[in-house]
Amino acid sequence: MEGVAPRRKKAVAPVEVEADRLLRGDCIAEMAKLPDACIDMIFADPPYNLQLGGDLFRPEGGRVDAVDNDWDKFDTLGSYDRFTKAWLREARRILKPNGTIWVIGSYHNIFRVGTALQDEGFWILNDIVWRKSNPMPNFKGTRFTNAHETLIWASQGEDAKYTFNYKAMKTLNDELQMRSDWVLPICGGQERLKRNGTKAHPTQKPEALLYRVLLACTRPGDVVLDPFFGTGTTGAVAKRLGRRWIGIEREEDYIEVALERIEAALPLDESALTIMQSAKAQPKVAFGTLVETGYLQPGAVLTDSKRRWQAVVRADGSLSVGTDTGSIHKMGATLQGAPSCNGWTFWHCEVEGVLKPIDALRQTYLLANEP
Repeated sequence: MEGVAPRRKKAVAPVEVEADRLLRGDCIAEMAKLPDACIDMIFADPPYNLQLGGDLFRPEGGRVDAVDNDWDKFDTLGSYDRFTKAWLREARRILKPNGTIWVIGSYHNIFRVGTALQDEGFWILNDIVWRKSNPMPNFKGTRFTNAHETLIWASQGEDAKYTFNYKAMKTLNDELQMRSDWVLPICGGQERLKRNGTKAHPTQKPEALLYRVLLACTRPGDVVLDPFFGTGTTGAVAKRLGRRWIGIEREEDYIEVALERIEAALPLDESALTIMQSAKAQPKVAFGTLVETGYLQPGAVLTDSKRRWQAVVRADGSLSVGTDTGSIHKMGATLQGAPSCNGWTFWHCEVEGVLKPIDALRQTYLLANEP
């Protein structure tokens, strides 16, 4: 098809790059200085090109603090498209063959960005709807309230390998498969950064959104690039999750806020960073291994999360409930009258006064016995 970039003919060997730093300047120029295939994931929150005409006021007369900054203004849709194509081309070059890119936008720009992504050879994996639980109302009453933004997640190509921490997303979602509609509040309260009583940035994204994105498709130590860094949400969350980051920003006011914010961010401890692995990737651990290594003692009492049933751990790694005995999976299924049961999440034990699934002990064992 005319205008579509050719697919990458051969894999480019990934290279190491200096991370945990902020690059001052234009995103296209700064990305051009980075080597090929050095970034694991890109999160981009580009200008939305809102093109607001005049001020917007609330019914009581107060002025709405909308986006009217020069960095969000483009003369024509054509100029916006050329800008989008240019930064996406650099993004594709610096992304590793197994890396992915996330782009967030509104109805003003996301469809044009989606077309540009495909034209550059990216393969769209998902579009995610961020449904805002507390959106700004439509003050004029002339349209539906704009209560969502769209994220596009894409890989380097149709056959490209990429990271997706499916089990972590399922665990985060109370053991239900994570869907493509995410209900999260907009940034507010103490999280909303301010300078002299006003918003430090008009479109600051909530950390919960970046937390989910980074947890979904990166691993500890991966390098995450944000070419429109703003007040540094991506960098702060990356630091918390043990990822490395590179930010690009040209507005000095935002740079100052971002650096202060990231400096104050506290990383999670190692045990908190041990996310649930997919069944395919997770090493096999028998329940009996936890018994024979002392993580659970014979005679220990297990219960379900609602404390309806109790089972006693036997020396051979089986459970006994009255006169019935069996594996953690069989006994869980029998008690519920179900055809099957994941005993690792069904059975719980007391750990320092807190009821936790026995899978937490398995994760502790795996962490302590990493090769």
